[in-house]
Amino acid sequence: MEFLQQLAEPGREYTPFPFWFLNGDLTAGELRRQLADLCAHGVYGVVLHPRMGLAKRIGYLTPRFFRYIRAAVEAAAALGMRVVLYDEGMYPSGSACGQVVKGHPELASVGLALVQTPRPGDTVLAHTAEGVLVTRASGGTIRGVHYGQDDGEPGAPLSADILAPAAVARFLELTHEAYYRALKPWFGTVVIGFFTDEPCILGRNVQGLQPWTHGFEAEFTAAGGRLAGLTALFAGTENADTRLYRALLRRRTGEVYYKALSDWCAAHGVALMGHPEHSGDIEFERYFHIPGQDLVYRQVAPEKGSLRGADSVQAKCAADAALLAGRRRNSSECFGACNRDGNDWHFTGGDMKWMLDWLAVRGVNLFIPHAFYYSIAGARKHERAPDVGPHSLWWAQYRQWALYMRRLSWLMTDAEPYAEAAVLCCGHDLLPDTVAPLFERQIGFCYLPQSVWPACREEDGALVCGGRRYTAVLGEAGAFPTVPRTPGPAAAACRCTPPQPMLRAARFTKQGRQCWLLVNEGEAPLHCALALPGAPAAAAYDLWGGRAYRWQGPLALPRRGSLLLFACTDAEWAALPAPPAGRVLPVPDFRLEAQDPRRVQRVYRAVLTLGAAELDAPNLWLELDAEEMAQLTVNGADAGTAFWPPQRFEIRRLLRAGQNELRLTVTGSLANRYGTKPVWYGLRGADTMQ
Repeated sequence: MEFLQQLAEPGREYTPFPFWFLNGDLTAGELRRQLADLCAHGVYGVVLHPRMGLAKRIGYLTPRFFRYIRAAVEAAAALGMRVVLYDEGMYPSGSACGQVVKGHPELASVGLALVQTPRPGDTVLAHTAEGVLVTRASGGTIRGVHYGQDDGEPGAPLSADILAPAAVARFLELTHEAYYRALKPWFGTVVIGFFTDEPCILGRNVQGLQPWTHGFEAEFTAAGGRLAGLTALFAGTENADTRLYRALLRRRTGEVYYKALSDWCAAHGVALMGHPEHSGDIEFERYFHIPGQDLVYRQVAPEKGSLRGADSVQAKCAADAALLAGRRRNSSECFGACNRDGNDWHFTGGDMKWMLDWLAVRGVNLFIPHAFYYSIAGARKHERAPDVGPHSLWWAQYRQWALYMRRLSWLMTDAEPYAEAAVLCCGHDLLPDTVAPLFERQIGFCYLPQSVWPACREEDGALVCGGRRYTAVLGEAGAFPTVPRTPGPAAAACRCTPPQPMLRAARFTKQGRQCWLLVNEGEAPLHCALALPGAPAAAAYDLWGGRAYRWQGPLALPRRGSLLLFACTDAEWAALPAPPAGRVLPVPDFRLEAQDPRRVQRVYRAVLTLGAAELDAPNLWLELDAEEMAQLTVNGADAGTAFWPPQRFEIRRLLRAGQNELRLTVTGSLANRYGTKPVWYGLRGADTMQ
């Protein structure tokens, strides 16, 4: 079956593209060595990201800097890898590490202030009952690439006014044009994109100001705005003037910044990638050739839940923006500073699996892991830690992770989602409380931002937009009044008995087949009867293990479980193997044999005695509860590696009648080596060494 062949080993196009932090004293030889190492571990693309810790002798955007960038691109080309360029040093984007403003103070970020007494240099806009409205340089900064350029440090680069066409033009000349001059032979082939990172109008570390730009008052008043009405911005209230201000600000940001970058990238054969500042900035996503978002700081996480708060919408924001714009791919920068409890490097394999599934089931199909570090020497290891690649505890087994990401990416690319509900949204409010029940009831939906409403029409009690038909609308009251406000019973992607609020289901068509991606977002196993609409025969595919079998139900998804179901013909169904059958063995008495604090490992041994009759089963599984990465051998043979509890090992092929020697190595969190506090690791319930 071609569908399964492609799913088993998707092409390199679907590789993860990790941020590769260029954060040390680079050498061409080491750049080549590290790229070869990434390729050997199943990673076929990178984002070249100048980062805090870059050697000052190299500088940023210097001839020496570009010699190393060129060396990296040449090495990637030789390896058959692809490269995305990063447009800043370091972030937010738009300032060229302060070079836009250097010698051009008029291009610095500008803010609107409400004061009682203007100060020298202020531009007075209006005297109001609440005070004087003035504009002034915001003083905002970005994070730079050298020590001494971080937030609050004297050398922090000044941010540029990304609402000013002259500032954006200078930014493009300093960055994009310079990269193009250095790398022109590889543009559109090896170099496939430019990543822009959360551009911010005011810059970082600004208090008491609202976004502005020189001359914006003329645009605002010409549109009917009253400057005096903007004092409400400082009181946290809304009126017609603040709404007009926000609408004009969004339009100007899109046209001056994002459109300029988008047009430049299109003209040079590469994609505008990256993400806007806010998780719900869906209106800006239309300028991206690969719309994207940013999962950072455990904005969503297993212990927090997945459906609440403004950041819970980000994956659907990017995926639906791509769908509406007809883009094949959408991305998520993911795992950045996602350590637990602020404890550097305490990030588990279970966390990573949960986040990948959270993104994929919402439609994300390009993963940008944050980050792989060129160096973790000194303070570098604590800069938005952890490294989730070469310096992680699972690097030796990373091909499994890379393959899983490729499978998810292939699966969700060129897929047509099933969505009965349209969620109407304005600005960057993507209504997380409104859509949470849809997720919990497995109801497919699509965000429709205000900019696409004029292209929608009501037809026979449904809403039609972009050739897609929605039988219910949620969100903006009064819009499209003939369409029902509540999704009907047929809107669910699948039917669960009993209901399963922690099950996420994406129903879609891929290569003409109906498919269902099912994900358990809870902390407990999930069991239910499952009915799939319109699928007389369905097969299952274990995306992590890479195994297809006949689907016979019911649904059983363990903690951190994911499963693909897909429609098939009767002949295809009959040709597949039966579902895995067997039994789970009792856990033998494991005893701690050795521990190595330097390697953060504990080794356990057990003897499992079985009679010949007990081996008469197609599969025998051993389930363990270990924290965190567990590697098992049975009678000296490798039984595999598991990255989150419960760790399940298939061991039938390795067992013999009589005594069987089991050896379990548990590797704990690298927070024990690099973090702020130790984290327990080992096999729960096993004897400990005294």
